[in-house]
Amino acid sequence: MATVTLRDGDHLHYEVQGKGPPLLLVAGLGGVGAFWSGHVPALSEHFQVVLHDHRGTGQSSPSKIEYTVEQMADDLLQLMDHLDIRQAHLIGHSTGGAIGQTLALDQPERIGRLVLSATWTKADEYFKRLFAVRGEILSAGGVEAYVRSHPLFMFPSSYVRDRFSSILSGEKSAIESFPNPEIMLSRIRGILKFDRKDELGSIKSPTLIIGARDDVTTPAYFSEDLGRLIPNAETVILETGGHFFPIVEAETFRKHTLAFLTRP
Repeated sequence: MATVTLRDGDHLHYEVQGKGPPLLLVAGLGGVGAFWSGHVPALSEHFQVVLHDHRGTGQSSPSKIEYTVEQMADDLLQLMDHLDIRQAHLIGHSTGGAIGQTLALDQPERIGRLVLSATWTKADEYFKRLFAVRGEILSAGGVEAYVRSHPLFMFPSSYVRDRFSSILSGEKSAIESFPNPEIMLSRIRGILKFDRKDELGSIKSPTLIIGARDDVTTPAYFSEDLGRLIPNAETVILETGGHFFPIVEAETFRKHTLAFLTRP
């Protein structure tokens, strides 16, 4: 286990595996680096893979701050500085993709190739309603109700059906490790404020965008919008996989990302 102390005294938990060009793997709203565990062995054969728990999640400081995507991006930038990484490729999933957009816009010299996975441009009425409902589940029903509802937003229905016993067995640990609800609600408010849509034409990083047709959390039209707005971006839309297609369609996800990241 490794930690970096941030400038305000909080800490981030992080891990580094492999050798090669630095590659940041940035998780979504849940924030834990373990989201990428199935991909690290293959990616670390080509890259120095860096993953971290966002502040407020996992083993990082459980801070009750006002969370914003810009703050999350700055935390990651501090981790890069700590590791003396001047430039890195970045794969960002969902909220991690918003962080990737932010760094590519505000610190363009720090980001090499950029993969935006199941992310969005700015909150529209659908996105606002979905996260309002998720916030209400957490506020009114508590952590257990939020965790039980989580697979319904993240996975295709057939995946939930076919793996229901394993999903049930994982609920206890998910409930036990869940951050303070106040932190998660602040993180939800933070992502709802994110909007860099009008600036996306300024992104210079070579960009690959991946979405899924059956993603109900960040619908595929967000990925299609990103593909139109980011200059020379490549867009791949999977037919299935839900919001967590990096888990559901892991081999396909790695095929596309590795081909893009290792391209001469």
